[in-house]
Amino acid sequence: MAHHQDHDFFIPAPSIWPPVACLGAGLMAFGLIALWHFSALTGKVMMAAGLATVLIGAFKWFGMLIAESRARGKGEHPFVVDLGNRYGMILFIVSEVMFFAAFFAGYFFLRSGNPTWPPENIALLPVDLPILGTLILLTSGATVTWAHHSIVHARKGETIVATTLTWQLGLIFLALQAFEYSHAAYSISSGVYGTTFFMLTGFHGFHVLVGTLMLMLLTRRLIQGDFNEKQHFYFEATAWYWHFVDVVWVGLFLFVYIL
Repeated sequence: MAHHQDHDFFIPAPSIWPPVACLGAGLMAFGLIALWHFSALTGKVMMAAGLATVLIGAFKWFGMLIAESRARGKGEHPFVVDLGNRYGMILFIVSEVMFFAAFFAGYFFLRSGNPTWPPENIALLPVDLPILGTLILLTSGATVTWAHHSIVHARKGETIVATTLTWQLGLIFLALQAFEYSHAAYSISSGVYGTTFFMLTGFHGFHVLVGTLMLMLLTRRLIQGDFNEKQHFYFEATAWYWHFVDVVWVGLFLFVYIL
């Protein structure tokens, strides 16, 4: 940091927290293996320790990144830095698309191989809550777009209000999904249909939870004045992620609930 930087690339400060978070994720994975194949108690302890390690590592790591962002100020970032951020987020979303594509492919394969789908012993849930959840998520897509337009036009108050509405709608969607799960007559172990249903909808629900937490952090940083109309890539990345979550749910709603 004492040397003069004569290039446009951003070199982050050394940090121990990324590998700590990775070690925690690995501990969770081995804990899951132990839970399924060896000892339930050992597996649960390993998963709990791994989750705590991931959370501590991520909290410290993200805090350091936010501090670095504030230290660089709110001026225009070098082109290569901004481009790298955008490519990184785009590739991350593409990897998520591939993940869901694999789940959907498995769902369609199992559905085509079964003469009766869902199986006769599965009592399907009514679509009232999923319809309401769809309307809520689509509305949240509109509010996050409103927030984006507001920050581009330097309307800080509107941006905070619209972002707050977005994560509140996300919480309502999660509450509806939890209510739906609690009233389901089948579980993830109820044959192939229960497994695919809960894997698809549950994994999407996890993404909604992550997006909601991102929006909550975004709201806090907006209040603290970390962004302006020219420098707000974290806001854009969060909005991209939220729109991706919305699109995936539309596919789930059509193929899993309606068709």
